[in-house]
Amino acid sequence: MRPPKPICPEDHAALKNLLKEARTKADFQRVQCLWMRAELGMNSTEIAAAVGLSKSTVKIVQMKYFKEKERALIGVGRGGRKRENLTFDEEKKLLERFSGVAEKGGVLVVSDIKAAYEREVGRPVAKSTVYRVLARHGWRKIAPRPRHPKSDPAVQEEFKKNSPASSGKSGKRAAKKANRSG
Repeated sequence: MRPPKPICPEDHAALKNLLKEARTKADFQRVQCLWMRAELGMNSTEIAAAVGLSKSTVKIVQMKYFKEKERALIGVGRGGRKRENLTFDEEKKLLERFSGVAEKGGVLVVSDIKAAYEREVGRPVAKSTVYRVLARHGWRKIAPRPRHPKSDPAVQEEFKKNSPASSGKSGKRAAKKANRSG
């Protein structure tokens, strides 16, 4: 096994300052991984036990530090869209082509958006991908409701029976019928 890469004395002071600057538990643990190695001479197994991380995580943190210095320790987020086809701004630009139709109340067909997305990406994608893009940008399905929520079928039928004759031919016929029988 090769000996660990040494941490220069200037970095010792920087690591001590970074321990004070750490705002989250994860940031503090990452800095501790290097501070313990630099100040206490601990190996990755001992650091992992002391900090509460796995041995492989300690080694990864140390490796990233030697490549990126302090940027690898403070403010590193977890998660994210690691397998994104398009950036958020590229998706927004793509959807702007369809926003004119949507604003006028037109019907958007997802298969049209899917075809444009596939042309942009250069390969086929699942329909669910397009639905996730639409949701990510705040688009939602708006469909006309089949009936008014306060409608009452009984009242509607009563209105049909007791309403005055409507205008037009059918109204005249109804009036003639009423005159003959009465």
